[in-house]
Amino acid sequence: MDGNHLTGPQVPGPDGAAEQGGYGPLSHGVTVGELYGPVDPDLATLDQLHAAARWWVTARGKWVFPCERGGKRPLVPRGFKSATRDLRQIGRWRYGEFDGCNWASPSGEPGEDLLDVEGHSKPGGDGFAALERLKAAGLLVGAHRVVRTPSGGLHIYFTGSSQRCGSLKDHHIDFKACGGYALLPPSQVDGRAYVLLDERPPTGVVLDWAACKRLLCPPAPVRKVWVGRHGGSVAHLPEWLAGQPAGNRNSGLHWAACRAAEAGDEDVLAGLIDAAVQAGLDEAEARRTVASAVRSVNGGR
Repeated sequence: MDGNHLTGPQVPGPDGAAEQGGYGPLSHGVTVGELYGPVDPDLATLDQLHAAARWWVTARGKWVFPCERGGKRPLVPRGFKSATRDLRQIGRWRYGEFDGCNWASPSGEPGEDLLDVEGHSKPGGDGFAALERLKAAGLLVGAHRVVRTPSGGLHIYFTGSSQRCGSLKDHHIDFKACGGYALLPPSQVDGRAYVLLDERPPTGVVLDWAACKRLLCPPAPVRKVWVGRHGGSVAHLPEWLAGQPAGNRNSGLHWAACRAAEAGDEDVLAGLIDAAVQAGLDEAEARRTVASAVRSVNGGR
């Protein structure tokens, strides 16, 4: 990406309504069409698409690059790495070999990250249930732009970061950051356009993608395995139990049986019962203690 840095007018802030679930109610904001002329977003002309690309550069400081007309495939060999803010280069693309192209911008710093929520028209489901959970958890607070996608989904923009792109396919959401890109309004796919719904001044807030993943896909509990001076082996525990003084054998048996159960070593469990009996514990009592230890390790089951 080139080093041009162009600034544009400030975007009006929200209409005063309280933030709700992250980005709040949709306010009027500034639409692309207001700056380059009236447009039916689903029937944008080639000149309007070109004007939109210039607007994203001059008014929002974005780097842009051309993608295939009606699609998302980059038309330049280096893809998003060829993105520029050079208006002359953009004009050469528009009036040269890429006439009528869509326009996209790289995600990640120094640009913007975005949450890509799949819409109702995508096969297999949409991402709105996941979106509501993220909103309820406060993870979308600080978003500064909302774009409706051709599938009926959303692109929700945040300050760019060094995070990598990610995807939660089962929840129908993607995260676009370093290494990714997104089409800009009013680019079109399958005859439908990306539409700018809401925009407000950037807040500097970065979407915490790791927190989003923890909320939607919490990691499975990790079974703790006791590792002592003997490494991962628990084979020494029957001998250890046999050396315990009177008065500590039953509690020692329970502790040792928990360690053996965590390791899944049934031979050591049987050896602990034998060692406990030889040390003077009642066999039935020893078996009850070991069974109790196994239940506690397995969550009471």
